[in-house]
Formats: sequence, C-alpha cells, structure tokens
Amino acid sequence: MDAGTAESLLAFAESTGPTVRAPGPDGKAALDAIDERSADLVAAIGWLADVGRADDALRLANALYPFWITKQRFDDGWAAYDRALAAAAGAPNLRARASIDAGFMPFWTGDDERATAAFQRGLDIAREIDDTRLVSRGLGGLIRVALRADVAEARRLGREALAFSDAAGNIDGRSDALHLLGVGAQIAGDLPEARDWMRQRLALVREQGNETLIASEAGNLSMVERQLGNLDEAEALVREALEIAERRGDEFMKPFALSGFAAIATERGRDQRAATLVGAAEAIMEAQNMAWPPDERPHYERMLAVLPERLGSAEFERARAAGRSMATAEAVAFALGDPVAERSRTGG
Repeated sequence: MDAGTAESLLAFAESTGPTVRAPGPDGKAALDAIDERSADLVAAIGWLADVGRADDALRLANALYPFWITKQRFDDGWAAYDRALAAAAGAPNLRARASIDAGFMPFWTGDDERATAAFQRGLDIAREIDDTRLVSRGLGGLIRVALRADVAEARRLGREALAFSDAAGNIDGRSDALHLLGVGAQIAGDLPEARDWMRQRLALVREQGNETLIASEAGNLSMVERQLGNLDEAEALVREALEIAERRGDEFMKPFALSGFAAIATERGRDQRAATLVGAAEAIMEAQNMAWPPDERPHYERMLAVLPERLGSAEFERARAAGRSMATAEAVAFALGDPVAERSRTGG
C-alpha cells in the first residue's frame, strides 16, 4: 500500500459507496464492485490510520458503511471502524459518524453493550459540535438498543427524536424516527398506531425512491398487517421487500423477509412451507452471526412453538432441515413461489 493507491481507493469508495443504495441495477453493480475490492479497501483504512491520515481513514470507513450492512459483514465493519477510530484523532464530524455507524455492527449481532458504547460516543460528539443530523442518527441507535429492554423508554425517545428532527428540518431523521415509532408500537401491541407510523414512513421513502428503506418498511408493515388479519396485504408487502432485496443483492433483508413469508404461511395453515422457510431464515441468520431484532424475535419464537405442535416434532424438524440446506437463492425462489423450487422441496 502507498499513498497513491490509498487515495485512489478512497476516491473509489466515496464515489461508489453511496450508489449501493441506488434504485435499479446501479445499486447491485456498486455492491459487486466494492465486494471485489473489499480486501484492498480495508487494507487502505489500516494504512491511512498508521501514517496519521485519520480523516482519510474515517472517510473511507464511513463510505463503506452501506456495503458492510447490505452484505452482512458486521465483524469486518466493526474491525475496520475500530482501526480508523483507534488513534482518537480526526475531524469531530467524521469521528461522530464513524462511531455511530460502527455501533450498528455489534447491534446486529446482538452485542448491545458494544453497540451502546459506540452510539453514545458518537452522540456525545455530535451534540458537542451541534450536528443535528448526527444527533438524530445517534438517538436512533440508542432507541434500537432500548427496544430490546425498555420499550416504553424507546417509544419516549422515538417521539423526542421525531420532534428534534422536525425542528431541525432533517428529513432523514424524521424517516428514521417514524420507523422506530412504528417498531415500538408494534412490539407494544398498539397495531393501529404502528400501521399509521409505518405507512407514513413507507410513503416518505417511496417518494424519495430509496429502495433499501422501501424494502425494510414494507417488511415491517407486512408484520403488522398480518397481525391485523390482512394476510393478502401482508403477503404483497413482504413479497415486494424480498423482490427488491433479491434484485439488489441485499443479503441483509432476506432472512427477515423469509421469516415474514413463514409467519404468513403459518397463519394460512401451510405448516410444512412455514417450517421450511423458518429453517432457511435461521441458516442465513446463523451464517452471519446475526441476532433477531426485538420486533422479529417474538414472531420467530411463536413459530418455533406452534409449528412442531401442529406438524409433530419429527416432521417439523424434517421440513426445517430442508430449509436449512437451501442455498439463499433457492430459499428466495421457494418463498416467492417458484414452482420448481416448491415441487423439489415438497415432493409434488
């Protein structure tokens, strides 16, 4: 590694990284391009940190955040952020963003202690420099952790974050707060309220054309519509989420969408299909060392209780193992109703 190579990689990451979340084929092409050069990009972060170019190391790490999330490279992302932040140097706005984004890496693997520490460090810096966008993002991180332990407090913080973002004219902060308020209401069982927040958020991200967030919120709203008994609407929403994820190569969204399809199949009494999809979702989660988020876990655990009782333990485990053995592409085809995939797993 040398200065010219590191600078070239930084320019590449900053021009390509944001495109990961672009609609259509551009997003997947950007994702693939970064993936091909990921080892060199991580090496460049270390080299820049070693030679005292803290700002550039932080810029490079921050540019790669969408890649690490979308590809579920949580351990890789945490290690890179840790390297970039180790010198305790660099512009405060870059350090705040890096600390907050770093927090999402352990959050998705269930390490709330590390996640909270990173979110809080970034939030403290953001408040010191009065960066309202980063304050909103830091609050969003802490709210996500709180949803696992204190839903009432998380919902209070969500309203605070929404008011703060609206006062600052921060549309991205408003979007995140709407999402978190919807999740909090869903966990608390306030389903009509959850649907209202989620519909507001989905309308906003549709207007922005942000397919990553469209998929995420469609999946969340599907969960609520299913609990309200609107199975056709729930299935249309989760189908949209999975189709977007598959088209874009978004590995992050896929296990949650598969679990959503499984929950709908459970409600429809299609128990073998549900058990197969449970196994497929579990396999992806375990391969990436991911932890079920607080809004998803109760529904997953309900299926683990209901399906063995209805199918019998042996048949449940057979179907579950069939799902676990699927490659991700096969599981996606099965969920979306590919007739060949369906027949190959059911013997029809």
